[in-house]
This record gives sequence, structure tokens and C-alpha cells, in this order.
Amino acid sequence: MHPYSRLTPDVVLDACAALGLRPDGRLLSLNSYENRVYQVWLEDEDARTAESPLPKAVVVKFYRPGRWTDAQIGEEHEFARELAAHEIPVVAPLQAGHHEGFAFAVYPRRGGRTPELGDPKVLEWIGRFLGRIHARGATKTFAHRETLTVEGFGTGPREWLLEHGFVPADLLEAWKAVTGQALSAVKRLFHESRDIKALRLHGDCHAGNILWTDDGPHFVDLDDSRMGPALQDLWMLLSGDRASMTRALSDVLAGYEQFMDFDRRELPLLEALRTLRLIHYCGWIARRWDDPAFPAAFPWFNTQRYWQDRILELREQIALMDEPALVV
Repeated sequence: MHPYSRLTPDVVLDACAALGLRPDGRLLSLNSYENRVYQVWLEDEDARTAESPLPKAVVVKFYRPGRWTDAQIGEEHEFARELAAHEIPVVAPLQAGHHEGFAFAVYPRRGGRTPELGDPKVLEWIGRFLGRIHARGATKTFAHRETLTVEGFGTGPREWLLEHGFVPADLLEAWKAVTGQALSAVKRLFHESRDIKALRLHGDCHAGNILWTDDGPHFVDLDDSRMGPALQDLWMLLSGDRASMTRALSDVLAGYEQFMDFDRRELPLLEALRTLRLIHYCGWIARRWDDPAFPAAFPWFNTQRYWQDRILELREQIALMDEPALVV
């Protein structure tokens, strides 16, 4: 039985009650694979306002057992609260606790839509807040959370996939060869950029973790927060061909550099970071395959076509890592 099989609605409601909240019994499961996240409606009169007389709700995240230590979770929460205290729009936890073997945290409910990353003004706006996040992130280091490394995001997942036989036998040699070549190129680029400063990052700053309202962006889910190069929080905002990425990065940096200098020596790492994410993503799904939510959410994983596409994708990345870095 997977540990999450024990996370019944009663356990969720009892966890909230243990922190002094008064859930009214209504739950809504929210989209999350790594953790389990629920919207929980409250009876508490303190949660009512004149504008919203109906019971308000909170968002409760139950961490995947065994992934993070309490110290690592504590640093995530501390960083989020530090950013919020400096009026940076990051959704920080209200409370945290343990219940029935699960670490969990309670967050305010925040709405929003996916940002329009094709809009230069939106990118500049996001860039301003990323600059502020990184300006705070650079003031000290994490003591317990991980650092983004080639081993953690590339070599380790590759070895795990090989050891557990996820790659089809007829594609195994091709996959081993292309991942080996790709990681050699990544290691070369990281070695050439070894003097770049690592700082505290959001860590997983894709469009799905940025909620947009008429007041601008707010950032959610610091679950993957770690030490690493600033570019890790920027490159996932870029897509398309070289010219499109150059324009988008220029827009982001126009806002970013109002608050934080960006070291252009990081730019050769852009495709290396993308390559690491591609390899890490395969390993991430494979490591979670015993969780019933993953086969249901990723039915195309581990098919013949899936691994063929990953081989082609990494061959493209090898070529891209040999090209000159973007110039902005």
C-alpha cells in the first residue's frame, strides 16, 4: 500500500482540526502529483467577512512521506515567510504541523490564471518580482535544502532508471549513449561556469507556479526551492526558437535588473539546465510509479514511443549545447 492510501478525508479534516481550524466537511482535491493538496472549507466565524459571508477556505498541502526532512520543510516555510515579509507576492504558509505520519502545511487560498508569457509587459513584471526574490535569496544560504547539481538532476536519475529497468531493451543502448553524451556536455558547461554564485531559488518557476491577477503575479509552491544559479528560475519562462527566447529573456531581465544584477556568464547554462530537467523528469515519474496517481496521470510514460521521443529530444539538446549562448 502506498503511504498516501492512508490519507483519507477524515485524516485531512482531523489534521486541520489539530491546528485549531474548524473544517465544515467539504474538501476539494487540487491538481498536484508530488504532494497531496486539498482545498478545505471552514466553519470558523473568523474566516467570514462582510464581502464574503460564506465560509472561506484554506489550501492544505500534505508532503510526500520521506522526500524532505523536517529541517528542509522548515527552510522552505522560512524562505516563503521571509519573502512575504518583504512584500514579495509569494504565498506563504499560515500554519504547519504533523498528523498521522504526514507533514503538512496550511496556506491561504489564492486564485489566478496562467500568465501570458508572450506579452513583454507580463514578462517584465514577472522579472521584477524574480529580481526581488533573488535579491533576498542572495542574502544567506540554505543549511538543509539541496543544491542543484549535475549528479542530483542528471547522473542520479540516469543511474536509477538503468538499475530499475524502465528503458525498453531494444532502446537501451541508444538511450545510454545519448544520456551519456548529454551529461558530458552538461558537465563541461557547469565546469566552465563553476565560479557562478549559487543563491536561494524558487526552484521550479514555470508558468503553472505563477498565478496572475489584475494586480500582477504571485508565486506559489516553493516545494523545490534549493540553492542554484539564478538562471534556473528564468529559463522556464522562455520557449520557441533562439530569436524568441532572446526577446523573452531581454523582457524578463528588463524587470529583473531593476532589483538584482544578472551574471551573463550563466547564459551558457540555459540548455544544460533544460537537459537536466528532461532527464530528471523521466526519473521523477519512474520513482513515483508505485503511486497510483502517476500511472493514471501519465499513461504514456514507459511506452516505446515515450523513450523514442526522449532519445530524439536529447539528441537535439546535445546540438543546442554546442551552439553559442544567447546574447542579451
